[in-house]
Amino acid sequence: MGDLTMRHSDSCARAARWVCGLAGAAIGAAALLGGAAGPALALGSVHADAAAQPAGNGRVRIGWVELEGELKERADGLAGIGPQRPTLRTVTESLAAAAKDPSLRGLVIRLKDAQLGSTQVEEIGQAIAQLRASGKSVHVYAESYGPAEFLLGSYADEALIQTGGGVALPGLTIEEMYMGDMLRWAGASPDFVQVGDYKGASEPIARGGPSPEWDQNINGLLDSLYGALRDRLKEGRKLSDAQLDAAMEACWMGLGSDAIAHGLLDAQVELPDLDERLGARHGGKVAWDRGIVKSSGSGLDTSNPFALLSALSRPVETTPTRPTIAVVHIDGAIIDGDSSPGGLTGGASVGSRTIRRALSAIEDQDLIKGVIVRVNSPGGSATASEVIWQGVRRVAAKKPVWVSVGNMAASGGYYIASAGQRILVNPSSIVGSIGVVGGKIGLGGALEALRINTVVRARGPRADMFTLSKPWDEDQRRAVRAKMQEVYDLFAARVTAGRAGIDLSKTAEGRLFAGQRAVGMKLADAVGDLNASVRGLASAVSLADGSYDVMDYPAPKSLEEVLEDLFKAFGVAASAPGAGLERSRLVGDVRAAGAALLGERAWGSIAGPLEAFLQLRTQPVILASPTVLIVR
Repeated sequence: MGDLTMRHSDSCARAARWVCGLAGAAIGAAALLGGAAGPALALGSVHADAAAQPAGNGRVRIGWVELEGELKERADGLAGIGPQRPTLRTVTESLAAAAKDPSLRGLVIRLKDAQLGSTQVEEIGQAIAQLRASGKSVHVYAESYGPAEFLLGSYADEALIQTGGGVALPGLTIEEMYMGDMLRWAGASPDFVQVGDYKGASEPIARGGPSPEWDQNINGLLDSLYGALRDRLKEGRKLSDAQLDAAMEACWMGLGSDAIAHGLLDAQVELPDLDERLGARHGGKVAWDRGIVKSSGSGLDTSNPFALLSALSRPVETTPTRPTIAVVHIDGAIIDGDSSPGGLTGGASVGSRTIRRALSAIEDQDLIKGVIVRVNSPGGSATASEVIWQGVRRVAAKKPVWVSVGNMAASGGYYIASAGQRILVNPSSIVGSIGVVGGKIGLGGALEALRINTVVRARGPRADMFTLSKPWDEDQRRAVRAKMQEVYDLFAARVTAGRAGIDLSKTAEGRLFAGQRAVGMKLADAVGDLNASVRGLASAVSLADGSYDVMDYPAPKSLEEVLEDLFKAFGVAASAPGAGLERSRLVGDVRAAGAALLGERAWGSIAGPLEAFLQLRTQPVILASPTVLIVR
């Protein structure tokens, strides 16, 4: 059994990471951890003697796409400097284009330690369905299988595993950590107020265990997510409930042969033998095409001394040249001011000022015929959410605005989504969490135990509201709750105005919903991925397929802007010498420690929600979804 455990450690670890990616970004205990970005998608060769060759002379053209590391929502920061790594949309659009290629007979998707979330699997799966509908065979290949690999394989004609590879399909687990008792034992006084009985965001810090309302909320969401996983596997692998139960029992940790015996996989194949297997299937020698998914951008010639100067002076292209659908990315914790690629925890944040600039540019472009707001956010600042909502509504007065939800549109993320005229979600997208949380942690007892004496001097009626030396008194707590109720009422009014027929008595107060259930509760209009949203909006504004471009906003930064940010990070523009450098080191240390503890995927999944929650350092009231910490 020791050898079996060693052979399966990788697949089990990836199973745990994927569970975090599925549920961790929206549910459970407040995590004092942050995120780290792994490598993005890579395109690699099949093996040494399988280089891309032109079809012909009896050869069968088969596409090869290799997914490795993290698959990002949008391009990296440098605009036009070097080849851009393919994004999720690049991959799905390329697969959709391949479906229309009459000379392509099939496609292999090799998963090489890919860090795919559940909604990313669903979006790639829809592109696979298009390929199969066009008569092309699709084969998923991996050295080992965890939940993400099994789910993606369920969309394909064949799910293949390296001979001797391990599998892990344990199911979904949520392990919440409640720190209220520990904080009180240490002399601290967690003092939080939330509007919405089901919100739950403050409970992991303020309580020693979950409230009955949060129990109901989180269990309902877990049921939906687990049901979506089972439904996909049953449909794709043609399994009954009983057969899937038996398969999961056998394959919670096992070998590829176990998964094949129970219908989860099709065959064990050595990588060099793929040529022969696919050649036999299609009746000819395979010619591999590794150019199915292409990167964008031009390379920077480092041997040319003038190349850097040229790149610095090159403007970022943000002006459409023909009819265009704009995709505005709300990706990360929502903050006031400018967006940041990584906050204290390493999690990206989206700033209201940055998004409003992008929306203003879109509003003024006549060639932009419609807008998709792509939301992947757990929420954050209440004021920033309202500012962005106002901007979206301003654009919607001139041109149609639809919303596409990736992993989640929770709390402030859903606040923004409600400004759209139509909302589409993936089967595992998490939406809702209509509620407000605010508070502080009184450290008076802990400071006293450390013999630290505090003296508070304040001027003004509420100047000492957020001092850390003592909790609120009843009058202060009433004042905080009154302000939070105002924010909640505005949030509810925005949702009511944007979602005709919604019943807030069944959907608000912090409740969370996934996929089809969100549609049924009128929090969303339909199940559909980003590409379906783009195609649907293009059709609604009478743009024929192939007659329009798709542009991402906010635009990638120029090299000049990136260098300016880099100088700031290293203290050039900091108020104190070396301050930026020390902060950069701190962020790096927090990110590295979290990634080492949980793995890249799990760490990254909680960075955004944590970054949103940490805004309580500077803001008394936030719109944030709770976060789960799942440890294997």
